[in-house]
Amino acid sequence: MITRDIKAFVSHARTLAQDFGPPTARGAFLISPDGFCLAHESATDNRYMADATRFDAACATSEHHELHRALSEVVPTICFPGHDDTPDALFPNNVFATAEGRYIVGRMRHPVRQREAARDDIRAFFAGVLDYAEIDLSDQAHPCELTGSMVIDRGRGIGFCGLSERCDEVGAQLMHEAFGLRATLLFDLAPGEYHTNVVLALLAGRAALVCPRGFADPGVVEAVQDFYAPHAIVLSDAEHAAFAGNAIALSRDVAWMSAGAERALTPATRAALDAASFTVRAVPLDAIEAAGGSLRCCVAELY
Repeated sequence: MITRDIKAFVSHARTLAQDFGPPTARGAFLISPDGFCLAHESATDNRYMADATRFDAACATSEHHELHRALSEVVPTICFPGHDDTPDALFPNNVFATAEGRYIVGRMRHPVRQREAARDDIRAFFAGVLDYAEIDLSDQAHPCELTGSMVIDRGRGIGFCGLSERCDEVGAQLMHEAFGLRATLLFDLAPGEYHTNVVLALLAGRAALVCPRGFADPGVVEAVQDFYAPHAIVLSDAEHAAFAGNAIALSRDVAWMSAGAERALTPATRAALDAASFTVRAVPLDAIEAAGGSLRCCVAELY
């Protein structure tokens, strides 16, 4: 099922057991912020990006190294080098994603990011080292920026796909098929939002962090709240702006986010995460966040 019908989606999703696959990844990979600078094409539809004067390459590299070290304590985490001609490559989850036995290459909207999909070394890692089959969506016309646009509950095999300039309906259908999902809900992001994973996080299929202002239709927010109750956590505008919605669980009991996001958490949000049996771990990413993404954007998952 792939639909815009919220009631039909929720009704079907409620029938699905959490037996589609593991709820969290078995590993992760990163791409270092080599060539870190303002990507002017990306800035045209990413309101979170700072101006060029706030890009500090040395600080971003130091932060990224600490992120790599921290994640490696939880799951095996590898890091590929970046390149000077791909300044946004430190956000690889938009370009590369995995499902059981296969890897998916996305179609990026902007040419500066389309270059990332041509990385022979990363493709060789998936195909030659992991022996994954390839699903290459990068050479078709419809934008589909993978787990930036599609937030997936891996245990149930369901997706929440926000449409914007970064993903259209055909692209969503292609991703739905590539991930082999049981059901996907399509909806429009609010004007000014570019990726779903900035406004929605699903933590190990057990809890949700949702930023209401990121959705054009309040009904989608209500559906997420209802489906993931009692652990659906509605974030404030301040938490949203600090990237608290750009979180990820790489194990069943830890929610990862940036230090700035963690500082913005309200007492109610902290209590709700605790009630869902999640500990928050945070990594300073102030320099990286100047590029318009945060911790979850930096992490591509290995399933």
